[in-house]
This record gives sequence, structure tokens and C-alpha cells, in this order.
Amino acid sequence: MKLAGKIAIVTGGAKGIGGEIAKIFAAEGAHVIVADMIGLTYEATEVESYIINLTDSAQCQKLFEYAKEKFGHIDILVNNAGITRDAMTRKMTEEMWDQVIDVNLKAVFNLTRFVGPFMEDNRGGSIINISSIVGEYGNIGQANYSATKAALIGLSKTWAKEFARKGANVRVNAIAPGYVLTDILKTVPQELLDKFASLTMLGRLGQPEEIAKAALFLASDDSSYITGHVLDVNGGMRL
Repeated sequence: MKLAGKIAIVTGGAKGIGGEIAKIFAAEGAHVIVADMIGLTYEATEVESYIINLTDSAQCQKLFEYAKEKFGHIDILVNNAGITRDAMTRKMTEEMWDQVIDVNLKAVFNLTRFVGPFMEDNRGGSIINISSIVGEYGNIGQANYSATKAALIGLSKTWAKEFARKGANVRVNAIAPGYVLTDILKTVPQELLDKFASLTMLGRLGQPEEIAKAALFLASDDSSYITGHVLDVNGGMRL
């Protein structure tokens, strides 16, 4: 029970990688608030659904106040919610750009601007930002998505400095997954999936629970001396 008694907020945790993170956190003793635009697609004890539009700062403040008043502390925040609106730059519309920036980047700021200082005041906590391999290396047709995921790495390093500035034990790290078999990737033709797998040293794609295990490590005291770090979970992806 590595997270016994902890309170965690996981954004975009209704399904996919976020859902696996929420479930493993709950299994390890945490009470998890899943902040998403849809309800849970699974059943798990100690996981509650909180319907929210994270791009709305006022709604994020209400979520923060709800968790603070109900539990008195927030120990873990996982900024996982994200979308894609892929297109080559010459064909990418302003709307496609703005949608991805709002969900993948602005929403992270909207919630962390409340939770991070609260953790600092409480002298401890762990913030995990879910970035991506394309935030490190870029990807054709994903200028908007890769820009947001690169920004999360910069935010992680900045917040690692800011929230520990007064000696608080607040750790901020990022996870950069490679290609993971979520519902979105399952719609990709098999020949492309095989190509992605061949680019990894392990010769396969990742599973959502493997990203969740990395998040558990960063959320728990097992990573007590790790902050400002980007943890690559990509099977040894070669780009």
C-alpha cells in the first residue's frame, strides 16, 4: 500500500492511461478524484468521478476547493488529460491549434496554479505531468501536440524549482510515454503499429498499465529523491 491515506487527482482518468493510473493508485491505498469531461468507464473502489472542463479556470478552482475542503490535503496531482488534432502545419487550422493548446497546456496550468502552491504550504506532494516522446523529438503532423508536450517538460522543471523553493518537499516530474496501445492507437492500421514496434529496442508497443506503474513510482516515496526529471517509458524508442 504505497499510497495509503493519500489523496490524488488524476485528470483525464475516465479511461486509457489515466484510468490505469487511477486504478493502480486506488489499489495502493489512495483515494482518487478523476477529473474528466466524461464519467468513469470502469469500476474501482476509492475512485470518484468529477465532471469538469479543465480549460475553464473557474471550474478548476472549484475542483481544488472541493478536494481541499473534503479531505484537507492533496498529495498527488497527475496532469494526464490531453487531445490530438493532427494535420500538417500548412493545413492546420487556428481552431485545431487552439483546441490542443487549451486542453493539453492551459488546463494543466489552470489546475496546478491552485494545487501546487497548496502542496507547498502543506510542505509536500508529488505532481506528475504526462508528456510524450513527441515532446522530446517532435513528430510530423503534430506541431500542436508536440509543442504542448514539450511545454510540459519545461513546466515540470520550472515547478520543481518553484514549489520546493522554500524547502517544501514538493516533487514535480514528467513521464514521456512512447507509443502505447490505447483506444486511439487501436484504430491505426496494423502495418503502422508493426512499424512503430520495430522502432523500439524491446520490439513491441507499450501497455497503459506500464505507464501507470511509472506514475506510481513517481507518486510514491520510492522516488523520494527524484524531481525535475523526465522519465522516458518508450521501450527504447529510436527516432
